[in-house]
Amino acid sequence: MITTRTTTAALGFAILLIGSHLAQAASFDCDAKELKPDEKAICDNRALNDADVKMVTTFELLSGLLAMGSRGTLQDEQTTWLKKRQECGADAACIKAAYDERLKQLGETYKNINRPL
Repeated sequence: MITTRTTTAALGFAILLIGSHLAQAASFDCDAKELKPDEKAICDNRALNDADVKMVTTFELLSGLLAMGSRGTLQDEQTTWLKKRQECGADAACIKAAYDERLKQLGETYKNINRPL
């Protein structure tokens, strides 16, 4: 029987494992010629870069766990969140707050996934 604790531990381990391989790059190409101000700030700031990697890894793992309809909702929420992050411009504190909020939302989504008993 798979328990919530086992599932949570497995998800956490997967995030750490994948995140450790991706820690050198954000979820977008930092070498692109036309980066938006928020993207440039993320590329230039290791803590923001790490937050981006954690967020995108968590998002991708959740996408694989959710049913089709819920995946669409998750994607819509992500698109809305990206627009909000872009509104921060190069303000690192604003970008960090946006990541903190999004990671909290993704954590809540994970907690609310229907699991077999």
